[in-house]
Amino acid sequence: MDWKLLATTFGAVFIAELGDKTQLATLSMSSGQVNRLSVFLGSASALVCTSLLAVLAGGLITRYVPPQYLRRGAGAIFIVLGLLYIFRKG
Repeated sequence: MDWKLLATTFGAVFIAELGDKTQLATLSMSSGQVNRLSVFLGSASALVCTSLLAVLAGGLITRYVPPQYLRRGAGAIFIVLGLLYIFRKG
């Protein structure tokens, strides 16, 4: 097990998920007279499933595309999205 990679991945996902729309949706679902354990298990399972899909897709894609191109492409997409959010009207 690569503990450094595990810690880096945990930190990146944890920070990325703080305050995002998924967390806010989970927060709203758990408010009131709702079974909070069901909300927790549902949201945790969903995050695990989406992470599994990302890991499987990453493994499949890297068979055909070198990892450095994926990192550059992902970085470029984040920059473009960031610029779109900064300069959008409304």
